[in-house]
Amino acid sequence: MNPVETFIQNWTETETRQAFSELYEHLKTLTGTSLEFNERPGVSYSLRPKHKSQKNRSLFAMVDVIDDDPEERWLSVCFYGGMITDPDGAGDLIPEGLLGEDGYCFDLSEYDTKAVSYLKERLSEAHENSMEY
Repeated sequence: MNPVETFIQNWTETETRQAFSELYEHLKTLTGTSLEFNERPGVSYSLRPKHKSQKNRSLFAMVDVIDDDPEERWLSVCFYGGMITDPDGAGDLIPEGLLGEDGYCFDLSEYDTKAVSYLKERLSEAHENSMEY
């Protein structure tokens, strides 16, 4: 079992875990994508997908589990501003907030089917656009 799957298996809270698990499973389906997992217990667990054709950026998204309260973890899914659209206006613009560049972050504190689907669409969009970066 890899570190991401071990983390998911050991996570006791279920709603946010389900959302993270679905996003992780979606990322695994994106062709040419590698996944880096950074663990900082008490701070965050960060899943960082990168397309093999990316040259200038180390990731095309960041799926963070915010761990300041392990009983009430929440997700912050962030993208570079130029890699996605946000037709529903659901994201927050974060100036210089993604590794020093402008980005959009979408926060999720409970499972919401529509929000998870929307994030999967954004992940696919960022994946497709990542080859330009």
